Amino acid sequence: MLVFVTVGSTRFDALVQAVLSEEVLDVLHKKGYSQIVLQRGDSTLGRGDGTMTLGKSDIEVETWTFKPSIEMDIRRASLVISHAGSGTILDVLRQGKPMIVVPNPTLLDNHQDELASKLDDLGHLRATPVNNLAKTIETFDPSTLVPFPQFDGSKFRRLIDEEMGYI
Repeated sequence: MLVFVTVGSTRFDALVQAVLSEEVLDVLHKKGYSQIVLQRGDSTLGRGDGTMTLGKSDIEVETWTFKPSIEMDIRRASLVISHAGSGTILDVLRQGKPMIVVPNPTLLDNHQDELASKLDDLGHLRATPVNNLAKTIETFDPSTLVPFPQFDGSKFRRLIDEEMGYI
C-alpha cells in the first residue's frame, strides 16, 4: 500500500522530518504500508529527488520537490498525509481518499489549523499536530470517515443568480 505525503509549495521541514522518522516509518509498516511518495516542496530534507529505502522495515520512499500536478499521486495512494492547504484538502477529499492533515503552524495566523479542525470535527479527515503524527496514524481508521459531499455547481450558479437579482 502507498502513502502520498505532500507539504505543498512552502517549506514544512517538520512534516518531512516526522514522515521520515523511525517512529512514523515503523507505524506505517505495521499498518501495512510499504511505499511512501513524498512531495517535499522547498525542504532540503529527504536526500534529494529519487527513491531510497528507509527504516528497519525497509519502506521504499520516493521524494521530489514539485511537479505540475499531484492528481495521479493522490489517485494511487491508499492514504494521504498532507499540510492543511485548502486546495490539497479539496482535491484529496473529492477523490474519496482517506486523509490525515498536519497544519503548518509557521504560516500566516496559523490559518491551516482552522480549516483542519473544522473538517476533522465534521469527520471528513483527521487533523493532528506534527508531534502527534505517529499516534494519529496508529489509531486512524479510515472506515470511520464521513464521505465528503460531491461538488454541486448549481448551488454556485444559484448564489450568483441571487446576487445579480435574477432570482
